[in-house]
Formats: sequence, structure tokens, C-alpha cells
Amino acid sequence: MKRLILTRHAKSSWDDPLTPDHDRPLNERGKAAAADLGQWLASRDYVPSEVLCSDAVRTRKTFSGIAPALPGAPVLELKPALYHAGPDVMMAVLRHAKADVVMMIGHNPGIAEFATRLVAHPPANPEFGRYPTGATLVVDFDVADWGDVTFGSGVTVDFTIPREIVV
Repeated sequence: MKRLILTRHAKSSWDDPLTPDHDRPLNERGKAAAADLGQWLASRDYVPSEVLCSDAVRTRKTFSGIAPALPGAPVLELKPALYHAGPDVMMAVLRHAKADVVMMIGHNPGIAEFATRLVAHPPANPEFGRYPTGATLVVDFDVADWGDVTFGSGVTVDFTIPREIVV
């Protein structure tokens, strides 16, 4: 059994229009949302051992906000290929994962499509298709190796967005 925690980065800042997209930080709402996501994950024992993260500032800062709430220290791997990646690239990166519980942090629109294509049955939450900032899907796969994961084979375990989290 393998478990994927698929998270879109938290809300980023547009304060400086000259900041390149790759370098945009989180805004205050995003920082709070990342901390809330960390608490939500820990409270449900959704704890990754490995984190595959886009190398953009906002994805790295999202993980930095989540990490303090997680027991242990997951291995963080920055993956430049995940920056604005589509579903096929995201799947290729996932298939090289090593741990049984993996978190992947990426960007829309690719992450929304990836989430939709992964699961056999989407969660009932109306926000799932939009996959807003901070959206997090927990999905299980009945496989022994990440290389065997296919689209449509995931079983939805949980889904949330930051504004639905009560901490």
C-alpha cells in the first residue's frame, strides 16, 4: 500500500509585480493556511516520510509552514520538474518516490488535473475540481511500488481546503 498527500501551495503574495513567478513568497493568509494544514495532517496521522516539492519559493514555504506540526522529519526533495508541471510529469516524478507515504507539493493547473486523474472516485467536496490554494488530497494506492501507480487507481481517503480546517 502506498499513500500520496497531494497539496497545492498555499496562497502566494502578489505585492511586488516585479517578482518573478518562481520567486513569489506566501502572503500572510498563505502562511497561516500552511500551518493549519500541518495541524490537520498531524491530527489525522497523515504524515509523509518523503516530500517531493516544486523548487518555487511558494511551494517550499508551504512545506516550511506544514513541517513544524509533523512528527519526525520527512526527507524534502526539491524537484524543479514539478514547477508548473502537468499530470504526466507529476506521475513520472511520483513513480520514482521511495517512501510508503509521500507528499507532493505543486501548482495549478497541473495539480488539479493530476488529482482528478489519479482517483477512481473524487471526493464529494465541490472545491475538488478547482483545487484552490492549499487544497490537499490524501489518496491510497494498492501497489507495492510507486512505479505501478496508474491514473484512475487511487482511492480517496480525505480532502480539505484551508478555509474548512478548524484548528
